[in-house]
Amino acid sequence: MSYRVLLKMGDVMKSKESLSLRFLYHTVVGRFCLKILVSRWVSFIVGKFLDSKWSKVIIPRFIKRNQIVMDDYDCDSFQCFNDCFTRKVKVGRRPIDLDKNHFISPCDGLISAYCIKKDLVIPVKQSQYSITSLLQDDELASRYQDGICLVFRLCVHHYHRYCYVDSGDKGKNVYIPGKLHTVRPIALESLPVFTENAREYTVMHTDHFGVVTQIEVGALLVGKIKNHHEEYHFVKGEEKGMFLYGGSTIVLLLEKGSVKIAEKIFEKTRLGEEYEVKMGERISE
Repeated sequence: MSYRVLLKMGDVMKSKESLSLRFLYHTVVGRFCLKILVSRWVSFIVGKFLDSKWSKVIIPRFIKRNQIVMDDYDCDSFQCFNDCFTRKVKVGRRPIDLDKNHFISPCDGLISAYCIKKDLVIPVKQSQYSITSLLQDDELASRYQDGICLVFRLCVHHYHRYCYVDSGDKGKNVYIPGKLHTVRPIALESLPVFTENAREYTVMHTDHFGVVTQIEVGALLVGKIKNHHEEYHFVKGEEKGMFLYGGSTIVLLLEKGSVKIAEKIFEKTRLGEEYEVKMGERISE
């Protein structure tokens, strides 16, 4: 079968997926079904299945459907679907920019950049998000007044492990329970997803970029957010954690004047577009 035919099949499947999401988020019956899908017990059951050996049968279709280039990854011993989803990249396929003056992306994904003004920061689609509602901590949120907020949206085909953006020391992880909506744009049009979804944040005292807070946001049918460390001294580029199944989001909060993010990223955001980045890639000027 030709590559062109495969692409056409992929477009058809993505179109069907978009129709399904529109049904869930924009119809009365769909919203009733959505209440069931975003419940914790459904995510728990799905997560258990994706951790089981029975889930191996869906791996080939997942790889084909999302056109994942498996040459980039270690893929010799998948025992379940989540082994595939959290596959580890081969050495050298995600080089880390180790220049101490360069701020890097913590993950593969689609990035948007916003200036933090009066706590309102992320006008994604028709939803507004505030730093306070994301963190549920007024004092910590005030630290980022006039700073920068970076939003990295991970799609299912992206690498779902993430790294530390600098060296430094971190405190304990703070978990905020919630629902699990998809982070696809169609959901963001209807709901303040980031402040409803389960999320976990970490305050990091970095060596070169001040106090950075990183927020991992779970999404529809994500089994869990898996961070490796609690209080810990970390090194730039070291793996911080991973998401299990589902598209997910990482939000970085940067203090005023601590980092000069590349203007091309802000330009894309102003146009309502996202800029694609890889883990370890420089994103500062």
